[in-house]
Amino acid sequence: MVQQAMQYIDQTPDIETRIELIKTLNNVSAGKIYVEIERARLTKKLAKIKEEQGQIAEAADLMQEVAVETFGAMAKTEKIAFILEQVRLCLDRQDFVRAQILSRKINPRVFDADTKKDKKKPKEGDNMIEEAPADIPTLLELKRIYYELMIRYYTHNNEYLEICRSYKAIYDIPSVKETPEQWIPVLRKICWFLVLAPHDPMQSSLLNATLEDKNLSEIPDFKMLLKQVVTMEVIQWTSLWNKYKDEFEKEKSMVGGSLGDKAGEDLKLRIIEHNILVVSKYYARITLKRLAELLCLSIEEAEKHLSEMVVSKALIAKIDRPSGIVCFQIAKDSNEILNSWAGNLEKLLDLVEKSCHQIHKETMVHKAALRP
Repeated sequence: MVQQAMQYIDQTPDIETRIELIKTLNNVSAGKIYVEIERARLTKKLAKIKEEQGQIAEAADLMQEVAVETFGAMAKTEKIAFILEQVRLCLDRQDFVRAQILSRKINPRVFDADTKKDKKKPKEGDNMIEEAPADIPTLLELKRIYYELMIRYYTHNNEYLEICRSYKAIYDIPSVKETPEQWIPVLRKICWFLVLAPHDPMQSSLLNATLEDKNLSEIPDFKMLLKQVVTMEVIQWTSLWNKYKDEFEKEKSMVGGSLGDKAGEDLKLRIIEHNILVVSKYYARITLKRLAELLCLSIEEAEKHLSEMVVSKALIAKIDRPSGIVCFQIAKDSNEILNSWAGNLEKLLDLVEKSCHQIHKETMVHKAALRP
């Protein structure tokens, strides 16, 4: 009866009658497990009408009442599409906490499942899973929608590495990789967010994996940018910004929009952090004045950035402020010093023993040669 009545929704004369019919059907199907899928579809229709009327908060509240993840008979794609709609409405109303909670109901591995595999025939007694309606996108289309919503969420918190990983997942979709018009803007975004992400093991492995991508040769400027970041050499901020400023501004008109409000400042910060790491690799001790010169900053700014990196445990350093010297060496405890001293002594004794052996050998050879 509910299914029959649902067919009349589109034939209603006006929007008020349509809303009234949907609400009546919702009341009829409330609490009845055998019409839970119909109830979910009715709620989705009602939420869409509310959204068209500009009542986004009400639409989001309506959608959140339905927990589709517990519906056994609903098709997987329809479930995912419903949860993604819930996430989208939460993001539209700026409710980022609830959007994150809802997004966790979807396991990203679901999108990597092979859809071409033969579906197992249901055994007797199993729940029959309904076919998804024709307007539900395919699993790969849902994958793209999911990651685009996650990019919106991560952009709010400026989580550059997570944004980069989301773009990487979109980049790996076969339909995107087939056409350069689609993958070039996505690959550009991956490069930018890799550079913007703070230095850590995950960022390093993604950076190296992206550098090995053959498609990167199609955008040589970005390949050059990534190589500069990987190479342990000091990068001059002014020359880098002059070279990439136009490309940076161009992102606003491309897929995914601008890189974020703070992206320009964060890019400069990442270059400074990279330069400090380079200096710490080549120097054991350096004066603050020289460090500031290498970073093209004032002494106060250089000290501030260095201190922040030490606090975040990206670096080990000590600053002797009265004498203005930075020491990048790790302070060793007495046991380590004794162990290294004992090791050095052992090496020295080995060398003395080898030298004695060689001298003894030489004298034996000479004595043998001198005998008549």
